[in-house]
Amino acid sequence: MQQLYLIGYMGTGKSTLGKELSKRLGIPFTDLDAYIEAEEKASISELFHTKGELYFRNQEHQYLKELLESSTPKVVALGGGTPCYHNNMDLLLNASQCEVVYLNGSVSFLSKRLFKEKAKRPILSHIQTEEELQEFVGKHLFERLPFYQKAPKHITIDSKSVEVLIEELLN
Repeated sequence: MQQLYLIGYMGTGKSTLGKELSKRLGIPFTDLDAYIEAEEKASISELFHTKGELYFRNQEHQYLKELLESSTPKVVALGGGTPCYHNNMDLLLNASQCEVVYLNGSVSFLSKRLFKEKAKRPILSHIQTEEELQEFVGKHLFERLPFYQKAPKHITIDSKSVEVLIEELLN
């Protein structure tokens, strides 16, 4: 494996685990959203508001292709929606020297985790209660699951420490 791509719903810890894993493996870490923000010189929410989701998804697709075409070893955390647009999941699965891991969290676990940080996530900021959030996450996750489940490796994250998850990713 030269490149490891972490996919999963928001709040699954893709960036946290990716950073730690890159340290352990001694290879660079890239967060696709941060990469896009640096290249576009605008935040993801700014891009959504000023240029629209279609523009963002097109750029996301191009930047993902850029990362996949580079032969540099790396750990990459993708945005929660990245595998679900264009043919991004197929691109990932067909890329040589690329391993794709789905970080799987239950609706209730993710809802609890996301409720604490919903102010930082524009897509969730309008949600008032944990019950509303659970309904939102359940519906959203259901729509994205067919893409996530294509990943060859799945790791359940619920109530596991970063250390335990890193060990599972390395095995």
